[in-house]
Amino acid sequence: MGTALKRSAKEPAHAAWRAMPPRMKVLYITTRQRTGGWLAEAFAGDSASEILLEEAVGSAAGLSRLRDEVFDAVLVSHDPEVLNALDLIEGYRAGGADEPIIVLGIQSEQEMAALCYEVGADAYVCVNTTTTRNLIWIVARAVQRHQLMRENRRLTQAERQRLQREHDEAQRLLFEQRALINDLEAIRRRDAPPAAEQPAAAQHGRHLPAPADAESVSASAAQGPVPVDLPIELVDHYRELLRTYVIMGSGNLACELSRLAEVLAIAGITARQTMHLHLHVLEEVVHGLGTRSTRHVMTRADLLVLEIMIHLAEGYRQRYTERVHPPVQLALPGFNPTPVMAF
Repeated sequence: MGTALKRSAKEPAHAAWRAMPPRMKVLYITTRQRTGGWLAEAFAGDSASEILLEEAVGSAAGLSRLRDEVFDAVLVSHDPEVLNALDLIEGYRAGGADEPIIVLGIQSEQEMAALCYEVGADAYVCVNTTTTRNLIWIVARAVQRHQLMRENRRLTQAERQRLQREHDEAQRLLFEQRALINDLEAIRRRDAPPAAEQPAAAQHGRHLPAPADAESVSASAAQGPVPVDLPIELVDHYRELLRTYVIMGSGNLACELSRLAEVLAIAGITARQTMHLHLHVLEEVVHGLGTRSTRHVMTRADLLVLEIMIHLAEGYRQRYTERVHPPVQLALPGFNPTPVMAF
């Protein structure tokens, strides 16, 4: 190893060093028979990266240093009779450690590389055939790989938390909208005349049950949606419309929404019932998303119900105008009635 770990004859260009960490703190776990002086000397003779090498004799001392200090990488000297690196690494990984570990030994790489990978090592280096620069690059690549793995775990956790926040926000919005529907129903029931004074059509109309006070409103909203008291064909049609709207947006469905609002107005469906239908279908869609993002669906759903409400309000306004100002049949030309003369 003393003669093999020397600088390569051909120096790579300085630009190639930029991907290598300029400084790395490395722990070398070895035995009393094979101290790390030769390794420190080899690292000092190569300026590709500054290697701060610290030595620990024996597996117990090495694990103690790893608990107390932070190292960029760990080198383990493999000696089957004195220090079995495979057993050491397997126990180290089982304890939850994620530092990069490179095994140094005198056996060939064909013989030991696969065994080292299986216990969690990042690489195996035969000290009799490698060079200092090659060992430094192996350590640097292992350090970079573990940095990427930690960054990937951090991003994955952040993405999972973001999706959870979106689902929580969607559930909060649905809860508030359900409470709004129940509040409107409570106000309608409070202001409505007694049942004996109501018209028969109003007594038998399709209205959703609602609580009489604010506390019961919140409790009812927290229990979840009430089954929609509307034809199943209408619910299925609105479900397909919502899914299409989420994909295509409003520009391609304006005529379809206008026709739907006209059907709702002709059938006498109130805005509260329409909103309840919307929430019933939207909750099904959000629940079907699983762990996927809900932000796009909730945004498009808000636009859909807003557009539906605009068309529905315009339909009822037009019918009110026709009722207040009914059309008058005009006389045809030449058939004007002759005024009667009073004597």
